[in-house]
Amino acid sequence: MTISKPMHTFHIPVMGLAYTIDSPIRVAKYGISSVISIIDDDLIEKMSAFYSTKFNLPYQEITQKMHDYRAQRVTSYLNLVDKIVKDKFENFKKELSESKQTLESYIAMLPNKSDIKQGLQNLMEEGKETIMNYLENNLSAGEIDVNIMTKVDKDNFIKDEQLATEFNDAHASLRGFANSTLSSSVVLSAGMNPRLYSYFENFDAFFPNENNQLNKKIILKVSDFRSAMIQGNFLAKKGLWVSEYRVESGLNCGGHAFATDGYLLGPILEEFKEKKAQLIQSAHELMVKALTIKGKHIPEKPLDLKITVQGGVGTAEEHDFLLAHYQVDSVGWGSPFLLVPEATSVDKSTRELLAKAKEEDLYLSPISPLGIPFNTLRGTTNEALKQKRIQDNKAGSSCPKKFLALSKEFGPEGICTASKKYQDVKLQELEANKETLTAVMYDNAKNKITDKSCLCVGLANASYLENDMQIKGQAQGVVVCPGPNMAYFDQEVSLYKMVQHIYGNDTVLTITDRPNMFVKELKMYVDYLKNEINTISTEVTAAQIKKWNLFSNNLLEGIDYYKNLFLANPSFKIENHSEQTLLDRYKNELLSIAIPQLA
Repeated sequence: MTISKPMHTFHIPVMGLAYTIDSPIRVAKYGISSVISIIDDDLIEKMSAFYSTKFNLPYQEITQKMHDYRAQRVTSYLNLVDKIVKDKFENFKKELSESKQTLESYIAMLPNKSDIKQGLQNLMEEGKETIMNYLENNLSAGEIDVNIMTKVDKDNFIKDEQLATEFNDAHASLRGFANSTLSSSVVLSAGMNPRLYSYFENFDAFFPNENNQLNKKIILKVSDFRSAMIQGNFLAKKGLWVSEYRVESGLNCGGHAFATDGYLLGPILEEFKEKKAQLIQSAHELMVKALTIKGKHIPEKPLDLKITVQGGVGTAEEHDFLLAHYQVDSVGWGSPFLLVPEATSVDKSTRELLAKAKEEDLYLSPISPLGIPFNTLRGTTNEALKQKRIQDNKAGSSCPKKFLALSKEFGPEGICTASKKYQDVKLQELEANKETLTAVMYDNAKNKITDKSCLCVGLANASYLENDMQIKGQAQGVVVCPGPNMAYFDQEVSLYKMVQHIYGNDTVLTITDRPNMFVKELKMYVDYLKNEINTISTEVTAAQIKKWNLFSNNLLEGIDYYKNLFLANPSFKIENHSEQTLLDRYKNELLSIAIPQLA
């Protein structure tokens, strides 16, 4: 029997390279879905060796000398995770049927309004066979989804010869997933990559079969409705269906922050709610035309399409509101799970640092070589090691993995802006022009060059440290990418307690004065606009002025939307504050920002 209804109303999104690298092995048996990053094939290969040994399964090393090693490594690891999860799930069902205590704990972890929860409660006094039969027909493991950051699609070379596009990093990762035994989804993040999107056509698993089912699905992480429509229709024209749009707050989330033009999460979700049918119909019509031309099976009616959301959620009230008011299918809970050892791969010292983090410790940094603001944490080992190299006039990374060697400034092979090779050249250029700059301008320019961190190594090291794996090469420490919401979670907690918190049956928050997720995002956008204007270092252009005015107007419209929303939903409130007072405060701040004018 195919069980399609998910067990939970939350999911764990991808976090960094390592933090959710093995989350399905940890949580999928409970019906919790999570996402593995499949960028770092070196980390993936080491995890294959680690888990093969741990579960006494055969392991054959895939070295870089082998043809298509990157895709092969991804396939091998995903197949291993698939097997381990299936085995653990079968054993867990057996345990549930035999142990009343285990069954009671599991029932307590399910959503309060879950039909399965009710069904299991009614069977508590039944025999083992009756319970097992119910479990077989109703329980499902969590999804083992994968993430590809579409921008991380570096061209690859053997000596000076460029390889075919299919051997680009993201292309090879996609092929690795497509060739795996998984029947799950690939989450595409960081915007549209037409070349990569077109590559999906090479794999039958992404097209509907005779039963109108997709063996492998596509999830798009988007920040607004317009982007969803453009990308969804682009794929539909190739006969490909987007099964889920994962709406993410532009700033109130972890990792790279893709700020919108001042569009706030609430109004964005409202548009998805109002126009979901339009999204479905538009894509369905285009897909039917494409499938007809390709001579493939054509579904008579549109396939299922989910809308989910993530970014800054922190209480059961917020979780329930998103589900009920915006009718989303699931809510992503990311950063809080970094404090759950049963769910994520984090080394002990980094977890302690995260637990101690206050609002001022979590900030939008310029450390990403992609040139996109990056949510991170003060006091990491990576930060200390980077500053030491700068002080010793040895700025930059040795760049062993080169996943972000995307700048073509010095040649077609690409170079990473966090690398020592790149920074040495840029610092020499700066020194040559030093006399033309003020001291402040010089310092700003130098910081802009040396601020970049080696994310490829820094975002993977936590897993190596947690599992006592050897870390070779230049010391980079750990980079961590929590959302600002991390400031309100201050203790390591069990998986059981975190799930209880999500469903409102317990709390892990000791900080009661936590801002509402929507108001927090609004404040971040107001601060972001102020910073954009205050740090301008060149002559202001008409385009910049137009952008800032649009940004400000969209925020003002968002504030009006929230004023009405909060009035209509009095139960959705901030403790110790009036939402209306806070909204008025940020509106006044916004109106007081002096947007420059052309001379």
